[in-house]
Amino acid sequence: MTGVTSADGSPAPPPGDTAAHPAAHRTAAADSAARQQKQQARAEADLTGDITFSVPSGTFRDQVSVALSSTVSGAEIRYTTDGELPTADSARYSAPLEFTATTQLRAQAFVDGAASGEPGTALYTARSFDAEHDLPVLAMDAYGAGKPGREYADVSALLMEPEGGTTSLASAPSVATRAGFHLRGQSSAMFEKAPYRLELWDNQDDDADHPVLGMPADSDWVLRGPFSDKTLIHDAFAYGLGRDMGMQAPRFAFVELYLNTDGEPMAEDDYQGVYMITETIKTSPDRLDIQELKKTDVSLPAVSGGYVFKFEWFASEEPTLECPRTVTNCWQDLEVAEPGSPAPEQEAWLTQHLADFHTSLRSENPSDPETGYPAYIDTASFIDQIIVNELTRELDAYIRSTYFYKDRGEKIVAGPLWDYDLTFGTGGYFNNEKTAGWQFEQVRQPVANDWFVKLMGDPAFAEQVDARWKELRRGILSDEQLNARITELAAPLAGAAERNFAKWPNLTDAMVGPFNTPTAATWQGHVDLMRTWMTERTAWLDTSGWSPDAG
Repeated sequence: MTGVTSADGSPAPPPGDTAAHPAAHRTAAADSAARQQKQQARAEADLTGDITFSVPSGTFRDQVSVALSSTVSGAEIRYTTDGELPTADSARYSAPLEFTATTQLRAQAFVDGAASGEPGTALYTARSFDAEHDLPVLAMDAYGAGKPGREYADVSALLMEPEGGTTSLASAPSVATRAGFHLRGQSSAMFEKAPYRLELWDNQDDDADHPVLGMPADSDWVLRGPFSDKTLIHDAFAYGLGRDMGMQAPRFAFVELYLNTDGEPMAEDDYQGVYMITETIKTSPDRLDIQELKKTDVSLPAVSGGYVFKFEWFASEEPTLECPRTVTNCWQDLEVAEPGSPAPEQEAWLTQHLADFHTSLRSENPSDPETGYPAYIDTASFIDQIIVNELTRELDAYIRSTYFYKDRGEKIVAGPLWDYDLTFGTGGYFNNEKTAGWQFEQVRQPVANDWFVKLMGDPAFAEQVDARWKELRRGILSDEQLNARITELAAPLAGAAERNFAKWPNLTDAMVGPFNTPTAATWQGHVDLMRTWMTERTAWLDTSGWSPDAG
């Protein structure tokens, strides 16, 4: 596993090594902070280009007056307020500009009628109020275009971070950028508190890499809005636990989101509640550090990686891998995430490789290191994913949002972890709300895959899962440490949770959309229910023997 960091995005020392090398850890953290500052300065300079704005990007009340100048000698400045880059025919700047509505101000220096230097953009978001927050605030304005569909739509993104414990919409943003966003998710997309994909843009609508809340600079982010999860921390719990176990999982941070879509100044009712801003799953040095396949990588060894693929039961999108008809009880809904447009030879190679793995699970000796599943998979990663899935009982575990990756010349690895909101008793289908029983035994027809059932049916594999569980229970999965993790995640959210459930008062709703959910009078009550459910679940797993015939 590569690139393991703490849940907050800071570099993590090797397991058990924190106290041994505290100076090295502090140095690594300082180096990371300095690198992020440079990345942010570069991104900001790219956005403003060769234009100087007298007022930097941010929010304002009533009116803002902005003067423009340029570092290009002898130039005149042309500007636009409709989101398009200026041309020689755009309005000519001659005096400070006055704005009373949210405006994307874009400017370009021209010399003798020709564009000269780099264009610049500043973002001014009108607001009708102010409010203090103890979490970071992400203010997004869609320029009156309404909520987006499944295609990217323009949006401004301003991120305000607490200083001295508080921040507000009036604070100077730590990140201010052009962006695009669209609706994402499957069942969660039906909620009014919707999840979004957020892509940060430069002046040319290309990716703009910004460090966000201590996480490495990138352009691609997901905004997950916990809704059926009334603790607000299910995803965060699973991702942080997975990372601390040595698995691949996204970094994340909590924010309070304002989203203005109506063209009026941002108002109090544009508050959307607590969201997680989360890294996407993608091949990059700071996320999933594996080889990036080129179209020309069509023969061994290059064709052997890197791939990212996932099961999306009845929700897969092209490109998908069709299982060969000659293979018994094969898979369905297996989607290739990367590369996005694999060459036919790459699809064929990966399909055959997975078919060989699938067949090895049915061999006379499936645990044989040369001919069985150990020849194809990183067994330890599959064991850890099973443990996380069974601990949390995610409703769609093993069949949806179930990722794998394969680097060049390496074995198939389970992960990164993704989508753990329907956990800890939330969901209500296939017995996932119960603290007794096996999630990997759930049956949905047609079956997406039987890989995990076959693995757990092999005594040699089940023994390794049992040994790993017992090892983890003496440390990171002890009831004491699991409860401490809940406390650590929940404590900073107390004030924000009150505001979130004032906006979305569903704490006592037994059904949220199509999902059965726990009920409690308060947010803290739901956090306590999560603790109770988890303690009962670990107790059952302790006595189960990690065998389908036990418990």
